[in-house]
Amino acid sequence: MEYLLHILVLTGIYIILTLSLNLIVGYTGLPALGHAAFSCIGAYTSSLLALNMGVTPWIGLVIGASVAAISGIVIGYPAVRLKGDYLALATFGLGVIVYSIVKNWVSLTRGPMGLPGIPGFSVFGFQLSEIWSYLILVALFVFLTYFTIRRIVNSPFGRILRGIREDEIATLAMGKDVDRYKILIFVIGAFFAGIAGSLYAHYITFIDPSSFTVMESITILLMVVFGGMGSLSGSFIGASILVIFPELLRFLGMPSSVAAPLRQMIYGLLLIILMLKRPQGILGRYKLR
Repeated sequence: MEYLLHILVLTGIYIILTLSLNLIVGYTGLPALGHAAFSCIGAYTSSLLALNMGVTPWIGLVIGASVAAISGIVIGYPAVRLKGDYLALATFGLGVIVYSIVKNWVSLTRGPMGLPGIPGFSVFGFQLSEIWSYLILVALFVFLTYFTIRRIVNSPFGRILRGIREDEIATLAMGKDVDRYKILIFVIGAFFAGIAGSLYAHYITFIDPSSFTVMESITILLMVVFGGMGSLSGSFIGASILVIFPELLRFLGMPSSVAAPLRQMIYGLLLIILMLKRPQGILGRYKLR
């Protein structure tokens, strides 16, 4: 039972990541390959504040998400000048840079040894030590993320985002500050990714650079594409299937050295089939460009 609850907690965290990336890729049409970098920043910021300064995880979560949002500005400015493959490479580079920093800045992040003993969340003095209690916490943040992003995409702001995706020049001709909207959308997406990273760190109580590789960013993008571009409900489906399905491999008795590569092969096969049969994803209306 605890194993099932653990999978559900991880699924909730990935749903937050998928929703936030869908806002950037699906609704605005900006290719991003470094989303795990934002969750890494949120996770390490929150964890270091808790371990080194005794900051409560609640405050650390807000600070970590805010630092991730600020880093969204860093990648948002290149998004103003770059398009298509060049923007994808820029975001890919951000993921590599953040990964290299946390891996090599040993004096701060302990490098490959990681950060052990990260404190968990507590509510009114009660530690959330039970998995079911943490599941409720993650579910609450999933709801808040979904509610906020849904309000964004259904607002006039969201219509401008779709305008940028469909025809940026036409949106610009209508007098909209396209550059500002691009930067804002990276900031918003990075903020929620930072929340997911902080939730992950305080749940697992240990993080290291291997949890935030570029491959992790590609996995999150695959969840967006699989569930459907520009579909919030598709984000739920894509994240749920691609988190739960690989776990079934554990029941086949395969060693981890075989199961891990096999999982990546399955991801690749699913993506190929999806691109051939339904390029817009399960519930999506827009194709990955």
